Amino acid sequence: MKFSIERSALLKAVGQAQSVVERRNTIPILANVLIEAEGDQVRFRATDLDIEVVDEAAAKIERAGATTVSAVTLHEIVRKLPDGSLVTLTDDGASGRLTVEAGRSNFSLATLPREDFPVMASSEYEANFVCPAPVLRRLFDKSKFAISTEETRYYLNGVYMHIADANGGQVLRCVATDGHRLARIDADMPAGAEGLPGVIVPRKTVGELRKLLDDDEAEIAVSVSETKIRFAAPGITLTSKVIDGTFPDYTRVIPTGNTRRLEVDAAEFAKAVDRVATVSSERSRAVKLSLDEDRLVLSVNAPDSGAAEEELAVAYGDEALEIGFNAKYLLEIASQVDRENAVFLFNSAGDPTLMREGNDESAVYVVMPMRV
Repeated sequence: MKFSIERSALLKAVGQAQSVVERRNTIPILANVLIEAEGDQVRFRATDLDIEVVDEAAAKIERAGATTVSAVTLHEIVRKLPDGSLVTLTDDGASGRLTVEAGRSNFSLATLPREDFPVMASSEYEANFVCPAPVLRRLFDKSKFAISTEETRYYLNGVYMHIADANGGQVLRCVATDGHRLARIDADMPAGAEGLPGVIVPRKTVGELRKLLDDDEAEIAVSVSETKIRFAAPGITLTSKVIDGTFPDYTRVIPTGNTRRLEVDAAEFAKAVDRVATVSSERSRAVKLSLDEDRLVLSVNAPDSGAAEEELAVAYGDEALEIGFNAKYLLEIASQVDRENAVFLFNSAGDPTLMREGNDESAVYVVMPMRV
């Protein structure tokens, strides 16, 4: 195998591959990227047995062929090569080495046989649809902060993607929760998504997927089966197993009877929470919200380190209320708001609070209060 490729194209392809590879693994081949050259395209394939990414790049191929080499080492080499250089990769099957040449630099890397490389079994996909990258980006970006990191509740370690009924029609919905807060984000249902089985997309996959969604013009082909999900953008395909578990009935925890309505400038609110939380002890990080007619006082009282309070002008016309929240959760939820105003709907100091962006009901957040 021998081909020449632009450094920038090679860096992008190998960068995506090496981020999927697990740093600590007991199977040496899983640390490698499979490089396949044929026609005028080179494919770079990497897997950790749960996720597989295949990146294609245009190259000038002299001899077709395939080999596997350490993804992290190759990425580091290409990253350090001068910008704009042409990189030539040559595999000599007999010596088991891959030569990487660029200008005056020359590297010889150990390879492993391509036959040992595990390829993810293809799946019969039940639903296939196309979705613009910005729509998928919004669905996952706004929900992923609420993914649980507790391994014992493995079925919460991802984003639940499914079709749901909302306002008389069907929507494509992503939900994530860790028991303390919840995010529910809706988008118009794409054509072809009707038969979509509800799947839990793992946290790592959500992180890898983000790299496919930067191009606002890109159309992402999504294929879903009971066990796998595949996202295909031009030149790159990400296939992942989904979490084998049942996502809990999240509709039960979304309050419907909360009537006390607070409207506040989202950016100002986030900054104020951040400022008063500075004095709190890391462990509890509780912020108290005291609401009165058109005014909100945020306060933190940490006996060992100090106290802080800040007043904000808000729109609030209901009876006075005092309620406490974890500062981190409040900050994360406030930072999701793209519009100017965040609307909080309270019931009592002990009940879950609902938050949304203005009057837009396509993004809804729930946060549990704390005792303060």
